[in-house]
Amino acid sequence: MACRNIVSIVSTMQTQKLYHTKEKKSHPEKISTYKPNNWKYDHLLSLTSQYSEEKYKVKAEKLKEEVCCTFSDTHASPVVQLELIDTIDKLGLTSYFEVEIQKALENTIIYSMKSSSNHYATTALCFRQLLTEHGYNASQDIVDRFTSNPLAWRVRWYDVRTHIINTTQNSNNTNIPMLLKLAKLNFNIIQATHQNDLKDVIRWWRNLCIVEDLEFTRDRIVESFFYAVGIASEAQHGSIRKWITKVIQLVLIIDDVYDIYASLADVQQFTRAIEKWDPNEVEQLPECMQICFRALHATMEEICVEIQEQKGGPSTLPYLKQGWVNFCKALLVEATWHYEGHIPTLEDYLDNGWISSSGSLFSFHVIYCMTNKITNENLDLCKNCQEIIYHVSIIIRLCNDQGTSTAELERGDVASSIICYMQQENVSEDVAREYIKSIILDSWKKINYHFNKLSTSHRKIVNHVINGARMAHLMYHSGDGFGVQDGETRHQILLNLVQPIT
Repeated sequence: MACRNIVSIVSTMQTQKLYHTKEKKSHPEKISTYKPNNWKYDHLLSLTSQYSEEKYKVKAEKLKEEVCCTFSDTHASPVVQLELIDTIDKLGLTSYFEVEIQKALENTIIYSMKSSSNHYATTALCFRQLLTEHGYNASQDIVDRFTSNPLAWRVRWYDVRTHIINTTQNSNNTNIPMLLKLAKLNFNIIQATHQNDLKDVIRWWRNLCIVEDLEFTRDRIVESFFYAVGIASEAQHGSIRKWITKVIQLVLIIDDVYDIYASLADVQQFTRAIEKWDPNEVEQLPECMQICFRALHATMEEICVEIQEQKGGPSTLPYLKQGWVNFCKALLVEATWHYEGHIPTLEDYLDNGWISSSGSLFSFHVIYCMTNKITNENLDLCKNCQEIIYHVSIIIRLCNDQGTSTAELERGDVASSIICYMQQENVSEDVAREYIKSIILDSWKKINYHFNKLSTSHRKIVNHVINGARMAHLMYHSGDGFGVQDGETRHQILLNLVQPIT
């Protein structure tokens, strides 16, 4: 597959054609079916956790030292060591034992190369691809023994609580009680950190003061933060979580401007303003669109200043701005299809839809926010993982379509991938949905292939990019996780961000 040019997705010729498209007198009506926000912000701002106190971090360190003794057992077989690593990984404790895990995995590689047997327990654990996940390139001979687990699609941090409960109920391993104590304590400590970050973004959202002027759009700052935590849950990534949350909420607003509120002429002008990054370009647009642009402009300028202050180097603004330009151009293509009453082929839809999914926009932010500063190496990383970014974006697009297609038809939105394939192949919705699932599966295979080709130093950063695809599965598994607030996503938010483990 040829690499996609993320820097300039929509050609100048195509853009000019869209800008000069005449709005038809008759077009499908679009309405907003989103309900108002139902989170009580004052309640969330009042949340307090005793686990913010330093004494609990000290206690966690002491428990870590006790667990470390388990790794020092030189008589333990590689299978036992892998079982321990697997448990540690599921309980969200990998960061505590990076040195010990590295040594244990090195021993496992040696053992696997020497062993002629295919021990069932080793197979079951390598089924989870522990070696690859921790940065080791297992030989093809080893890899051929194992098959790859849907667990790679899941958001690890949001499974931790469930694993803690299941392990508490089912395990007879004598080492588990110490691990469980540490896991519960670690979960509550990190949750307390997340709560403080959530309060910060709620304050930012309130201070932005735009909800009252944008009744058509989604007020979903809590869900946006939930998504951002899934991308970067580690305690030290508080700034990244807050930056990504702001980007997600702005994506929802801009997407609703194009999908629900504005005329074709309005979004053409809005796209020009984004390209020029000039607030003067929106002065002739409706007031609410001016508010949207100014909120985006001010927030991105602010984020880029904060990134530069924390990480040094040149400004990230030119690179992140280009991501917004590409995103808005893709939304403009979809708006034009809508006003023309055009249902594209699935191929045409996806050629544009991977950008309109905002996956590449998130990926740019993750990469530039995760690295120390803008360098040639970091710019090369964006180029080197273009295929990963593309397939992550495809998964986000298609998971979104699977979860929101019905509601989007009610709103009169542009046809989804499901509708495109149904018309193209003259098949039922069920057949179309199954075909879309096959594309998602194929994209995951390609993500795994390209991820394994990256250097170990780049994998940690790119894994956070891939978390964007994992979050899409979580958000849209049971419907529209952003649009509908009283479903499964709310339950997950309460469990992971609000309620500590007792």
